[in-house]
Amino acid sequence: MLSNQSRTAALQDLRQQHVPRGVSNAHPIFAARAQGARLWDIDGKEYVDFVGGIGVLNIGHNHPRVMQAVQDQLANFTHTCFQVVMYEPYIRLAERLNALAPGADPKKTIFLTTGAEAVENAIKIARASTQRPAVISFTHSFHGRTLLGMSLTGKASAYKQRFGPFAPEVYHAPYPYEYRGWSSERSLEALQELFQTGVTADQVAAVIIEPELGEGGFVVAPADFLRELRRITTEHGILLIADEIQSGFGRTGKFFAIEHSGVIPDMITVAKSLAGGFPLSGVIGRAEVMDAPAGGGLGGTYAGNPIACAAGPAVLDVFEQEQILSRSVALGACFRERFLTLQQEVPSIGDVRGLGMMIALELVRHPETKEPAPELVDCIIAEARAQGILLLKAGLYGNVLRILVPLVIEEELVDRVLDTLCAIIRATSDRQPS
Repeated sequence: MLSNQSRTAALQDLRQQHVPRGVSNAHPIFAARAQGARLWDIDGKEYVDFVGGIGVLNIGHNHPRVMQAVQDQLANFTHTCFQVVMYEPYIRLAERLNALAPGADPKKTIFLTTGAEAVENAIKIARASTQRPAVISFTHSFHGRTLLGMSLTGKASAYKQRFGPFAPEVYHAPYPYEYRGWSSERSLEALQELFQTGVTADQVAAVIIEPELGEGGFVVAPADFLRELRRITTEHGILLIADEIQSGFGRTGKFFAIEHSGVIPDMITVAKSLAGGFPLSGVIGRAEVMDAPAGGGLGGTYAGNPIACAAGPAVLDVFEQEQILSRSVALGACFRERFLTLQQEVPSIGDVRGLGMMIALELVRHPETKEPAPELVDCIIAEARAQGILLLKAGLYGNVLRILVPLVIEEELVDRVLDTLCAIIRATSDRQPS
């Protein structure tokens, strides 16, 4: 029998032989099991998971309530296709999400499988509702890897490569990114200019925005910007879509990040932590908007899989019973305080930002030039992994260290891991050439 170390090496060889290189891997390890905020690889090494499957595991790995709900559904049936034979978990989960979405108007929800599908369907619904073709998204954004998802995404490197031509009638406006010189005022001026130079407002079906960028580096859209964006879209009959695929489900301390601004969008796209690790996504929106497509216009064979739909209500139960939103706020305050203190010692930390427990550090070569330091982030991630912490980077330049730790992490573990992580950042930064 192969040793664990030999198994890892053998699997790495098989991965190289049988899986395309286009599927990148952040860490050269293979998972064996996971629980809560911890993960063990096939060598038996334990890690504290600060990635959470890229924000999928806000209530942690293998939460017992979710696992029980899934096992109960598994014993009944795994698939009928909702368009053929309906099932109660789909309806019950839609009912609960409609009640949670901001705004007093009646809501409706459709379930799908991936975040990209949620985005694509939101655009379909917006075009059907407004009878307009164009869509505006923002620079630095990420909205999926499908053709329309890539077209909407505001980052070319890696995601777009030579995959074009891309979907037509998609336009980009600058995201407000104060640290990089894009104030709310400047971004709004650019949007108005786009209406004059790129596409007239009366041709725009929807504006889609992440209230806090995910892959773009955890940049928060200021509340004043979102409120003015809502005013502009309403004035021109444009639908506003909040992409909450990474920022939703308590990650920012509110159930949806858009709630921090008081803005009520027309639609919200959700996925990731919706089903506690099971593939499920959705679009929640005003009923009159959601009903715009005629029968047969929405759906999918696996859309709203019954196993994943059974997990969804269990996730919501955990939020209520374990006070996950309060936990996100408290964790976010703790991490922010530690990182702001560390920033005073480490000049390479150019910015500390984020809402709730959607926190990030932007690393630079020099605080005045703000030149991105992606190599420093790579070194921190590698050293953290060696010391049992899994991290992930983000941002246009790959120089942002993002934190997506499960919100159920134990307090004792938080203190210990933060001590280790801060020491790693401090030591790694000290070794970098000035």
